[in-house]
Amino acid sequence: MVSTAHTYKLSAYPRKSLLRDKTEVVFRPMTPADAPALQAFFQRVPAKDRFYLKEDVTSPKIIDRWAKELDYDRALPILAFVGNRVVADGTLHRQRAGARRHIGEIRAVVDPEFRNRGLGTRLFQELLEIAHENDLERVTIELVADEEDAAIKAANWVGFSRVGTMPNFVRDSTGHPHDLVVMEMLMSRWYEWGRQEPEQF
Repeated sequence: MVSTAHTYKLSAYPRKSLLRDKTEVVFRPMTPADAPALQAFFQRVPAKDRFYLKEDVTSPKIIDRWAKELDYDRALPILAFVGNRVVADGTLHRQRAGARRHIGEIRAVVDPEFRNRGLGTRLFQELLEIAHENDLERVTIELVADEEDAAIKAANWVGFSRVGTMPNFVRDSTGHPHDLVVMEMLMSRWYEWGRQEPEQF
């Protein structure tokens, strides 16, 4: 069941947007009924990309747990749809109490067919808009150098700054090491960047 005591203001959803190629995409928060479409989405994501995610998203049990335990205040998943098909999944994570309650973290995945069309950048913008409207002070994102360079470019485009690099911190499926790039958006800067035209990510 979805938590009902939401910190976030979600009255703007569902929200339509046009990609650079004029494809219409609808953004909205995930609901329990979206589990099958989300499972199908992750099956289309290449295994080498799924390798860097924090859970086994090919497991129906994982997706079913997400659907049953939705808590928007802890982790708000925004899905992008073309028709009934999920084409991107982005999540804004935050702690509701303690020393880090003013900080959010973004994670995002885009369908291979919809990459290089501005969708990833639009998804970042949606999540940052929510963070801004709900008084988060900063948002972070962690990306793998060489493997997620398009996402690093998109994050930089919308205003994230690189604040750290952990050399050889992660390994790919063959055991080859890659740097982990840590990027941060200070929400006080958001409106300097938030209305720009999206890059092709």
